[in-house]
Amino acid sequence: MSGLISVITTTHDREDALDAVLRALAQQSDRAFEVVIADDGSGPATAALIASWQGRLGRPLGHVWQPHDGFRAAEMRNRAIAASHGTYCIFLDGDCIPRPDFIAAHRRLAEPGWFVAGNRILLSQGLTETVLREQLAPETWPFGAFVRERLRGGVNRLMPAIGLPLGPLRKAKAGSFDGCRTCNLAVWRADLDQVDGFDASYTGWGKEDSDLAVRLLHAGVQRKDGRFATGVLHLWHREADRSGLDTNERQLAQIMRGDAIKARQGLSCLGEGAPSDMLAGGAPR
Repeated sequence: MSGLISVITTTHDREDALDAVLRALAQQSDRAFEVVIADDGSGPATAALIASWQGRLGRPLGHVWQPHDGFRAAEMRNRAIAASHGTYCIFLDGDCIPRPDFIAAHRRLAEPGWFVAGNRILLSQGLTETVLREQLAPETWPFGAFVRERLRGGVNRLMPAIGLPLGPLRKAKAGSFDGCRTCNLAVWRADLDQVDGFDASYTGWGKEDSDLAVRLLHAGVQRKDGRFATGVLHLWHREADRSGLDTNERQLAQIMRGDAIKARQGLSCLGEGAPSDMLAGGAPR
């Protein structure tokens, strides 16, 4: 594909991790992208960090903010989608460090009628603390460094650090949503508009990303595998409150039983007066 890619990066009061992610995005080999930070109610320190990157990132950098009122990742991502300018959106969590060819790999895999689900390597708490404290750049490490970390328990797997041309195997799970996570997911903007984005009726942690994938499948958009091409490095974090997971799972089960395409509370529900703040980010759509 050609054209602008929008990297939509979620965050909430974790400046050290976001700083590492922005550092890695600044070093991408593919430069035809923008970054929109989807900020779920962070304080002034996050705004200051983003402002400090405005002149250093080398690409348009937007900051969309909403007040924090529990876990509202779906609504926050919708706000960022609405503020984005690209024809293709890559969703990346603010604690997932991309390797230098991350955007280039997603661009190669982009194909009309398909969304791309990538994967990740989980870093241990100890390795995460070392990376952030010493401002290391694990996205540039050779494969041997990950083998050493795997042996000492610093990472949970090695496969996402390997690049392989899977060819037709990338479409082997075309109708499956299993493993689709918004820490590393790419969707055409036109397809997001078709399904009305994320469903903000999901509150609390979990399943809003699965819901999006199921509705994309209902709309005829199939799943392409980004493994062995787009893997990211997921920094350790404390487990989120999962008290609302049962409710979200029941809602997802209902969507799976039906054929719904549109979100119940999607992009079209944001409205003109939605509480958000866009601080820079390129030309209007």
